[in-house]
Amino acid sequence: MKKVLIITYYWPPSGGGGVQRWLKFAKYLREFNWEPVVYTPENPESPQIDQSLVNEIPTGIEVIKTKVWEPYRWYKTFTGRGKDERIQTAFLSEKKKPGLTEKLSIWIRGNVFIPDARRFWIKPSVKFLKNWLSKNKIDLIVSTGPPHSMHLIAMQLKEQTGVAWLADFRDPWTNIDYYQDLMLGKRADKKHHQLELKVLQNADAITVVSSGMQREFNAIRKRDYCVIPNGFDSSDFEKSEEIKPDSDFSLAHIGALVKTRNPLNLWKVLKELCEEDAGFSGCLKIKLIGNIDVYVRESLKEFQLLEKVQIQSYLPHDEVIKEQMRAQVLLLLINRTPNAHLILTGKLFEYMGAGRPILGIGPQNGDASQILSKTGAGVMVDFEDEDQLKKYIWDYYKRYRTGNLASTSGSVQQYSRLELTREMAKQFEKMLNR
Repeated sequence: MKKVLIITYYWPPSGGGGVQRWLKFAKYLREFNWEPVVYTPENPESPQIDQSLVNEIPTGIEVIKTKVWEPYRWYKTFTGRGKDERIQTAFLSEKKKPGLTEKLSIWIRGNVFIPDARRFWIKPSVKFLKNWLSKNKIDLIVSTGPPHSMHLIAMQLKEQTGVAWLADFRDPWTNIDYYQDLMLGKRADKKHHQLELKVLQNADAITVVSSGMQREFNAIRKRDYCVIPNGFDSSDFEKSEEIKPDSDFSLAHIGALVKTRNPLNLWKVLKELCEEDAGFSGCLKIKLIGNIDVYVRESLKEFQLLEKVQIQSYLPHDEVIKEQMRAQVLLLLINRTPNAHLILTGKLFEYMGAGRPILGIGPQNGDASQILSKTGAGVMVDFEDEDQLKKYIWDYYKRYRTGNLASTSGSVQQYSRLELTREMAKQFEKMLNR
């Protein structure tokens, strides 16, 4: 088999969305004559730990680990956090609104630790891997980000060894939804853009997860960007017939609910429907599975919905799959940010795999909306369209009452992890044949 070295910060037992993409590629690459070798930190600062994902690692795969130094211990002390408290991504604050020390630490993060807090792993990783590559034959190198320090490791390895390199972007770089929250000065902003351009210029191939990201990167540097979206693993849903939908009219959101994803219009509409119909109020359940920002909790209280809410801060991935299949309706909440049109989260594809109706709130001209429309897996309602939102929820509720609430999704198999790995393997072969 040909071998590919995958440089990733996130790997089991780390949990969360960042680990799924390359864990699943690694799971199926052998079927396309590629043997994955993974390079990952021995001691990462992971937002969650999920031991269930360890079972997904292919038998016998080589996983190389070295220690990483990160400034998070200093950050926790500075902001008054416990040493064992986990740092959440995308500026999610579960317990209190950010204070002065938090804002100062964010400024330091954005202006000092460029491109991110893992920058101190770049130099030792390049030295270690260059030595490792001198003793081990590898056909390709893959880096996946964020964190984008992974791309800088791979770029230097390519420069020093000549091994072909594919840069995989799970999220944008300077156009990510929280980029403006980093409080960047002119120098730091310029540096981020310079590093981003350098990666786009020097990688032998680049994969992105959406056509929106493809367009955004083409505006920075024109070249051939290959779109390989996230997907769902059919094997995760093999026992779906054993899972029955909730008896309540449950609306479930899976994943972190940050401030920019707080659906105020949804809470308003649900409050109105509860006031207008006692039957609706009696069976409504809002299930939020993932870390919840303090602003979201305040909104639920304001709209008198707390008694309807069931919050589960984190569940292992195998339990998350079951909750997706139990939900009557799955909520896809797009961040209300300038880049909302290109946000295409991995949860959308797992939602499709679960086979439950999807109610999205976000731009109707965005990538997520186009996939919902193309597959028939659900609907997307614009951020401001309360009337349409109310209409869809009421329609779902009536179908729930008659026992006729089910997904009508059709062509979703194109988003299976197996098929997407086939497409990634084609990219690998294309690189070798240049």
